[in-house]
This record gives sequence, C-alpha cells and structure tokens, in this order.
Amino acid sequence: MSPVLGKPVNRVDGPDKVTGTGRYCGEIVLPGLAYGLIVGADVAKGRVVSIDESAARAAGGVYGILTHRNTPKVANAPHLIPSLAGQPAPGESFFPMQDDVVHYWGQPVALVVADSLESAAHAAALLDITYEESPAVATIEDGRKSAYEAETLFGGLMPARDERGDVTAALAAAEVTVDASYRYAANHHNPLETSVTTAQWDGDRLTLWDSTMGVRASQLTVASLLGIPLSDVRVITHFVGGGFGSKAMVWPHVTLAAMAARHVGRPVRLTLTRPQSFTSNGHREEQEQRITLGAGRDGRLTAIRHQKLSITSSFDDWAEPATGVSTQIYGCDNYLGSHSLIKGNTMTPTFTRAPGESLGSFSLETAMDRLAYELGMDPVELRIMNHPPVDNHGNPWSSDGMADCLRRGAELIGWADRDPTPGVRQEGDNLIGTGVAGAGYPVAFMMPVQHARARIFNDGSVVIQTSAQEFGIGVTTSMSQVGADGLGVDMDVLRFEAGDTDLPNTTSAVGSMGATMQSSAVHNAARTLRNELIAHAVADDKSPLHGLSPSSVRVADGRMTSTLDPSISESYADMLQRNRLLDLEALGSWTPPPFTTPHGLLTFGAQFAEVAVDKDLGLVRVRRMAGVFAPGRVLNPKLARSQLLGGMLWGLGQALLEGNQIDRQSGRWALNNLGEYLVPVHADIPDIQVEFVEVEDDVVGPLGVKGVGEVGQVGAAAAIANAVFHATGRRMSELPMTAEVVMNGGGAG
Repeated sequence: MSPVLGKPVNRVDGPDKVTGTGRYCGEIVLPGLAYGLIVGADVAKGRVVSIDESAARAAGGVYGILTHRNTPKVANAPHLIPSLAGQPAPGESFFPMQDDVVHYWGQPVALVVADSLESAAHAAALLDITYEESPAVATIEDGRKSAYEAETLFGGLMPARDERGDVTAALAAAEVTVDASYRYAANHHNPLETSVTTAQWDGDRLTLWDSTMGVRASQLTVASLLGIPLSDVRVITHFVGGGFGSKAMVWPHVTLAAMAARHVGRPVRLTLTRPQSFTSNGHREEQEQRITLGAGRDGRLTAIRHQKLSITSSFDDWAEPATGVSTQIYGCDNYLGSHSLIKGNTMTPTFTRAPGESLGSFSLETAMDRLAYELGMDPVELRIMNHPPVDNHGNPWSSDGMADCLRRGAELIGWADRDPTPGVRQEGDNLIGTGVAGAGYPVAFMMPVQHARARIFNDGSVVIQTSAQEFGIGVTTSMSQVGADGLGVDMDVLRFEAGDTDLPNTTSAVGSMGATMQSSAVHNAARTLRNELIAHAVADDKSPLHGLSPSSVRVADGRMTSTLDPSISESYADMLQRNRLLDLEALGSWTPPPFTTPHGLLTFGAQFAEVAVDKDLGLVRVRRMAGVFAPGRVLNPKLARSQLLGGMLWGLGQALLEGNQIDRQSGRWALNNLGEYLVPVHADIPDIQVEFVEVEDDVVGPLGVKGVGEVGQVGAAAAIANAVFHATGRRMSELPMTAEVVMNGGGAG
C-alpha cells in the first residue's frame, strides 16, 4: 500500500494561492507592458461601414489600433478540431477582423492597445463605428423552419446520429410509453478569472502566458494561425482561475494578443472583460430535446428515441452530444439518437462542463422517473434493473459500480422511508420531496502519446515534469503523489513542474481526461527511473544490493531494500554520490488505448436530492444532496470530493438559477454580468454528502484512474427536478426551474 497514493493530501500549491505568490497569466510583470482591449460589434449581423479612429488616436497613451483594415491575415484558416485530437484547436472556424462582415453581437471589430487598461478603455469608447445591419437569426424560434439534421459533432469527431434496432416498431409495440419534451436556456462558464493572454516577442520567437486548459493546444493553434514554426511559440500557464470548458479551445483573443504585441513592438496583455466573457469563448447553446421511452409492464426498456435541436453559429456545425450517455447507460435493443441544428447569429458554442451529458441526462433521467411512476415501480430499482453489464456494442464495462452507487445513495438520503406518493409531505408552507437520477460520463482519451520526465539529484531530491496545467483541479498535488508513489520517495523531497510547452508533452486536461492521461505518463516516468536506479545498485559491486535480482528490491522513502533481508539496503542518494552521479533522469510515456478498445468506457454515479418547495410562491430550496460515484482508483479523495461537490453545485445552479436568452430584436445576450446571470452562492448550498464506490479498472491506464471533473454535474439537476415532482406532483420540463416555471406546471412538456 502506497503511503501517499489515495490519501487526502493537502494541496501543495495551496500556500501560493492563498498568499498571492502564485502568478496568474494576468499578473506577469514585463518591462514596457501595454494593455489591449477588444471592441465588440454592436450588431448581430451586418458589416462595418466605417471606423473613425481620429478621436481615439488623439487620446493619451494609445500605442496602436487594430481593425479589419490593418490586422494581419491569418496564415491558415482555422478548422474546428477539438484539442483532444492533438491538432490546432480554434474555438470556431472563423477569425475576426479579417474583413468587414459581422456574424454575431460582440464579435471583435477593433483592438485598442495603450499604456494602461484605463487608457485603452477610454480610447475604445471614442471609436466611432457605423454598421449596415441585416436581420439576424438569434434564437431557435427564429430559425426553427430552417433546422436540419447534423452529420457530425465536435468538428467531425463523432457522428450526430446513433441508431440500432427498429425504434418505430418497438415504440408501437411497447406496453408503456413516455414522451416528454424539454426546453433549456443557454449557459455560460463564468470562471472566477476571465480569459487573459500576455504576449511577448523576442525577435521571431513568441512567448504567451495564456489562461488556458491546454498549453499545447494554444501553442499549436497560434503557430498555425500566425504561420510560424511550432518551436518558435512557447506557452506558459502556471495557474488558471477556472475554465469549465471556456478555456479548452483557443479563442481569437489569444492570437490577437500576439498580433497586437508585434504591431506595437512591446509586450501586450489582453484581458476579456466580464461582459466579453459572455461573447468571446463559447457557451452551452440554447436547445430543445424530446425523449420517448418504450417499456414492458415489467419495467424493461424496449425503445429509446432521443432527439435534440439547438442553435449554432453561421459557420460551424457544433452541438453538445446529448445522446452519448442515453445510448448506453441503460440496456435497450432499439435506440435512435439524433441532433438537429439551426444556423444562427451567435458565436460557435463550445464544451461546457459535462457537455451534452448534463442536459441529455436531465431528459433521460426525468423521463425514467416518469416511467417509474407510470409503472408503479421504485425509481431506484427501475434504474438498477435496466443498467446492463455491457455497453451498446456488447462490450463489458472496463469497470462498473452503478448499482452500488444507487444503493448507497439511497441509504444516505433515507430512500427507504420515503412515501412515493407526490405532494403528501408538508412542513409549514413547504412541500417536501426527494428525487434520484443515474449518472454516467464517458471515459475518453487523447490520441497523442503522453510524456513526463522524472529526475533525481544526488541529494535525494526529485523533480517531476510534464506540460499539464493547474486550473483548479489539483493536478500539482495529485501528480506529486503519483510521482512519489512510482519512484518510492516521500512527497517532501519532490517538486512537480508543469504548465509549460518546453516540458514533456501532455495534451489538454479536458473532458475529465486529465487525471487518467497525466497520471499514466507520470507513473511510467517515475517507475522507469526507479527501475534504472535499482539496476544501477544491483550492478554496482560496491553496493550492499550488488547481485540481487531487481525484482527482490523494494523502495520506500528513497531507500532500496532487499525483500529477503531487510538489513540490506541503500538510499538513492548514497548510491548516486558513490558513483559520482550528479543526477539521473528518465522519460516516461503512455499510449492511450484506441477508441476501438473492446470495453465500455463510462464513469458511473448516482445523484439524490431533497427539496422544499414553497407551495404558494414556487420557490425551490434544495435541502440535501447525496452523490455516490465509481471513478476507479481515487488518487486523492480530498481533491476528488472537491471536484464532485463542485459539479453537484453547478448542477444545482443549472437546475434553479443559470440561464440566458438572446434578445430577438438586437441579437445580444440579455445578461452579461454576475449581478444578473445568477449562480449559487453560499446561502444556496445545501448539506451535501459525497462518497466513492472504488472499483478496479485495468483498462483505462496503469493506475486504473477515471476522471471525476464532470460526472459530478451529470444527473444533479434531474435529481432535483424529480424531487420537485415528488413534492408538488408537477413535472419539470424547462431549465432553469424558476418560480414561474414551477408555479405554471413545469415548462415545455
């Protein structure tokens, strides 16, 4: 048993964060630093007729202004390929300020660079921009008649249609059917730190300090757009103040910062304002879903039809994959999942925490609850009955645990004491209800081989290096634990270095893949170095371990010891010093399994919620939540619990608070600040229990680690909605579930 792996170790970067010594990308101090500010279009569709820069250029402290008239042309057109493909990862297949055409409200049409942010803002306000405006398609309702079925999702990475069996015939023959429609408002990421890039040129070499979830993705994208060698771009990201998907892809402001720095001949920091973060790095799109279930009277599912309609940009076919979980979390021979799109005047949507799964699971899990009530069955048992031992291709799960999660969650919430009849439990003015939802999140891999470096010095100190970045998930801590475990040293002698493209390559930590990908490479690097050190010792005739078989040597606390005779031992440091070796290092790599691996790959969980609903006002208060998850081996339960708890809270916000609409007249988002776009605060947070069902998984990597970043959100909103039904007898079909939605019967259908 490792002394560090699986232990609730405190964050090693915690002191840097709480004391302010940790530097974020907007805090880099450079001589001669200038400040950039983007000016966004004030129409949703049209073109720029004229830009009068005279007043702005006359303002004090202005170094330069970029518009479509003088912005350099990009060397290569951006292609929408997600960062997980190991390719350039632009957020949309469009780069602004290349011509006078306006595709969406807030699109960059100018960039002002000045000696201070205040000077840049003042000059930006003095720009006189006139537009020729055209009618825009802003919402689903505007473009419903022009909807079409998509062919692929995620920039061509996966098909948009999933079909098996004969759904039409199976639904016609089903003894029981449930048919429900749902309407979902758009969501925005809103991390604490808005996106920021600091750019500096040194001759032809560019250094970017970029608030990104993938330094390699930023490097690949900027090099491609500027047409310069990859080796001439270095990206550094030591700390990121949250991302949630907004920093997974590379948005135009990153390359614009580099262009501006070259234009004015000095380093430039470009920071998105809070309002600009609503229009500059994607969002979860407005969407509608319809799900139809067919089942026998025994509760066995016989058919699932899951349809999604959403609005995308005028230049990209982008949709969250709503059917990725509904196609396999429950066994069903007849399935049809499809995605339809509407081209609109909005920027391209993007990954937003649990992309597709969070809302797709809401549709499925509330429909499953409807089915349970239609059949008079317990909702927990209905899910357990229908959860299969194999995926939709007949492959066994790499690891499962869903039934155990459901049973343990039921114990935590007190499910057995629940009267299933809706609307019968009341406390004062509040109706009380409990609800359940299953959770599943895909285990995916990025195709490039992952690398890490382990290096030990002759005083016994260790450095582990990989290019991964810390954006709040605790990678510095968990990878320090993995490195210490693999090498057999104490964490106190180990330093973990990351967040730099000059370090060995690991790709973007998106889609809950970071822990699996990074831990596998770090583990292999540490093990390779450990084996090399042991090989040195047993081959050294001056070592007390000389002549031993390497397999008979164990390592702990930096000391190699014979398993046959514990008195025979030697420290790494002693061995290195005797051989006059200043250091020794090893590069470790890990090749992810292919997409065709013969196993089902999901992380499973279960969500439970108890709510109180004011029967006169429709206000919903979540009183308790319980989440149980099966993420394989847990590297650090404290960090994992934090990630899962954060996901559950986002699910609460998605259920009750978060939602935005585009004004159909102007084409602009109605809400663009945290005073109006509501997210949960401390007073909204209920009592939350998070537990693990630890399952062994020898498919996903050498340590059996699955991700926990996003599965915590999946099912949370559905559990709350099902609890609201149990409290009130009203089915919720619209998110967010505002008081008006609750009082008016639940929404769409």
